[in-house]
Amino acid sequence: MTPGDEVVAEVEGLLKERRILVAVGGGIAAYKACEAVRLFVRAGAEVHVAMTRAAQEFVAPLTFQALSQRPVATDLLSPAEEQQIGHIGLADRAELVVVAPTTADLAARIRMGVADDIVTAALLATTAPVLLAPAMNVHMWEHPATRENWEVLRSRGYQQVGPDSGAMACGHTGDGRLAEPWDIVRAAARMLAPKDLAGRKVIVTAGPTREFFDPVRFVSNPSSGRMGYAIASAALARGAEVLLISGPVSLSAPADAELLPVETAAEMAQAVQERVEGADLVVMAAAVGDYRPQHVASHKLKKSPGAETVVFERTEDILVMLGAHFEDAPERPLLAGFAAETEHVVEHAREKLERKKVDAIVANFVGEGGAFGSDENEVVIVTREGTTTLKRASKERIAWQILDALVPRVVRR
Repeated sequence: MTPGDEVVAEVEGLLKERRILVAVGGGIAAYKACEAVRLFVRAGAEVHVAMTRAAQEFVAPLTFQALSQRPVATDLLSPAEEQQIGHIGLADRAELVVVAPTTADLAARIRMGVADDIVTAALLATTAPVLLAPAMNVHMWEHPATRENWEVLRSRGYQQVGPDSGAMACGHTGDGRLAEPWDIVRAAARMLAPKDLAGRKVIVTAGPTREFFDPVRFVSNPSSGRMGYAIASAALARGAEVLLISGPVSLSAPADAELLPVETAAEMAQAVQERVEGADLVVMAAAVGDYRPQHVASHKLKKSPGAETVVFERTEDILVMLGAHFEDAPERPLLAGFAAETEHVVEHAREKLERKKVDAIVANFVGEGGAFGSDENEVVIVTREGTTTLKRASKERIAWQILDALVPRVVRR
């Protein structure tokens, strides 16, 4: 999957039929706004586009009309455009305004309340949240006037995505590149997400654990950590304070999550035990190893003729520990565990639910193209009230659906 495909799969449930105004500023980065509009449309959003006069020098309005499948607003004083939509109509219809690129000049005019073109007039008239995606030369971005403008805009509640750092069309390198289109779409979707976890603390475990034989060899599993990271990202978007306790993975932690890296099952158990107090929701999505070598050599084991025997012992069962700890507590977090199964998925999940004294088990089939290492998942959420089957979808989409099932139970607590 491309980054665009991934973000569409992640956010389509949030953006379907949502009304988004994309306001395009005049910079070379305007070409990236074309891809952002395309991704918004793919995710099911109703997209309208407005362009400054300078933006039209870089990308033709016809391009955005073809991508959005709607007329593009370009002229504040055009009788035809004002009759069709008009800047007030654009402002009133929008549930979110995305300004991409937000150039230094456009940021200054927004800050001053100027309304001399279709974009600035619509921004002055809208009551919708606004996401700004800055794009400009690195020295313009670092100039004190720009920094002051941006501080004022943020103080007024404007949200920001980017800028990225790297080589620019002007030949300079540094901060000031427009965020990638998929990052703009993801940030927009998060702004439109329900904030039903606002003020709540969520702990998510993710990834595999490693249990060492000697300093260079270990036993582990093929978990990529993607499911847990997707849940952490979705919880952040819903307003939660998120602690992500992660085994070794190659993923980047979601922005704004507190990342606590661990390696072994014992380290993960200790991290959860030390941080669980005050949590509202704990989602144990990590693939914690069930066994570890009973003896760990202090030096690299050398090969020897014949067979080798390794004696294993059980690792800590973190869910059992949590269930017992909170069994009689007057206030407890909602405890949800994951169960990777190869057969009798629901039956095994229900047995774990009762034995571990938790509130929900998210069971998924692994093996033969199952969850480990895959971009997609298919799960059954088992609670004492019944089961909910989530059909195969991207792990990002499944993460949102899991929280859809769990959050109402958290809010009632």
